[in-house]
Amino acid sequence: MSVNVKLSESLVAEAKRYAQTQHRSLPKQIEYWSQIGKIAEENPDLPFTMIRDILIADQEESTGEYQFG
Repeated sequence: MSVNVKLSESLVAEAKRYAQTQHRSLPKQIEYWSQIGKIAEENPDLPFTMIRDILIADQEESTGEYQFG
């Protein structure tokens, strides 16, 4: 479901710059920042690098359960 939201021009301009360097669309860049902010707020002791790694791991394809032996 899409929702229209008013954002400041400066935020949109900055998100556009980051989106281009990260090869994301503008909406996906803003969603990414939103996810980081939410995780950081819920887990204030986590460093940014760990939050970023969590988001990357969530996007990776599951290979199933490892079978020993």
